[in-house]
Amino acid sequence: MTTVTAAQAAYVVAALLFILSLAGLSQHRTSRSGVVWGITGMVIALAATIGLASRSITATGLVLIAVATALGAGIGLWRARVVEMTGMPELIAIMHSLVGLAAVFVGWNGYLDVDAELTGSLLGIHHAEVFIGVFIGAVTFTGSVVAYLKLAARIDSRPLTLPGKHILNIGALVAFVGLTIAFVARPGMGLLIAVTVVALALGAHLVASIGGGDMPVVVSMLNSYSGWAAAASGFLLANDLLIVTGALVGSSGAYLSYIMCKAMNRSFLSVIAGGFGTPAEDGEHGEQGEHREIDAEETAALLRDATSVIIAPGYGMAVAQAQYPVAELARRLRERGVEVRFGIHPVAGRLPGHMNVLLAEANVPYDIVLEMDEINDDFPATSVVLVIGANDTVNPAAIDNPASPIAGMPVLHVWEAGQVVVFKRSMAVGYAGVQNPLFFRENTRMLFGDAKQRVEDILRGLDSLDTPTQAMATTSR
Repeated sequence: MTTVTAAQAAYVVAALLFILSLAGLSQHRTSRSGVVWGITGMVIALAATIGLASRSITATGLVLIAVATALGAGIGLWRARVVEMTGMPELIAIMHSLVGLAAVFVGWNGYLDVDAELTGSLLGIHHAEVFIGVFIGAVTFTGSVVAYLKLAARIDSRPLTLPGKHILNIGALVAFVGLTIAFVARPGMGLLIAVTVVALALGAHLVASIGGGDMPVVVSMLNSYSGWAAAASGFLLANDLLIVTGALVGSSGAYLSYIMCKAMNRSFLSVIAGGFGTPAEDGEHGEQGEHREIDAEETAALLRDATSVIIAPGYGMAVAQAQYPVAELARRLRERGVEVRFGIHPVAGRLPGHMNVLLAEANVPYDIVLEMDEINDDFPATSVVLVIGANDTVNPAAIDNPASPIAGMPVLHVWEAGQVVVFKRSMAVGYAGVQNPLFFRENTRMLFGDAKQRVEDILRGLDSLDTPTQAMATTSR
């Protein structure tokens, strides 16, 4: 078997492993095996690629490949080791940017090093591939960088609203089409530089124009862009594996973005065009009544007397790393006979599935972690709801206020429960920059402070409430 045939066979195996990886990652119980399949597929793909490259490059080239592989693996292992779950969205965004940048480099290399055998229409197709690959890669690169800066709070999460922003976006797309036609007809470095600049500006403007409330969709959308960028690179490099995996990532990312937009009552095209996430009116930021506070001991008493409890987690739980004491609280309440479940909004946190991963990490049983559509009808029959670090996903303004920036977005109907306890550090607005009327409702109490410390205080409060009962039982015997 020749090296080329062996490499092609390895690519087929790697592609199958990537498909199995996606299937495994779709369920909690098989997610670990999904990760293993993905890693195995990538190792096989890298080995096959290096084997192919070794047939036609010098010893210096092989050394450079080895150094690049070692550097990439070292940086990847280091970042994976030190990153917190709260930093995972930023890490994914910056990884998408690297995929886009790689696609730009591959496109430029395809222009500078054209196969001499390409003539006529084949050469025109090659030039079109170069141009499209550079455009998609550049949009992905700057878009992902801006997403990273927003997620990491390095820049304001509010949307950038330039005059005529939609005209600017459409103008950039029209310019891309015109430049592509011109480049295929008569290739030139000036045109390639022009499309690179246009694409870099478009990617930055697209994401900068999207508000914080829609950022989870942006991360998913950029995931799709990075897949198409990889597929474009695959066409230029005649690499079937890149084409297959790029199409898998691109299509799955696009479908996930569509599902999330549907869950948020958003138009997919409007979100990616920066049509939503507009700034709230000044009145939206101010308090809309008088809030009422509660302490950990009183919350413990509420939970002791409850028959059913729903916990609605959000990004604040991830920031405080409160998932472990929350899991312990759920376990203790269930031992008392209290029905405890978790209600997960599709875009809770800064990344799809963020809360599910955190709860799985803390060994919360899968069967009590329910999606929004599965649990929303149960709030009226619920004794107590604990909102831990969530804000926009439990905001009744999405239903009650047609002028709100999040109007129409499906939310968890936590206010329909008997009592609601909201864990927050302060009365500040959420990531979407919108005030939450839930905080001022009659059945809502605010528990201020670090979420992890407050949950631990509640656990101690439950212990102190148990002690007198146990003492009385001992005395009676």
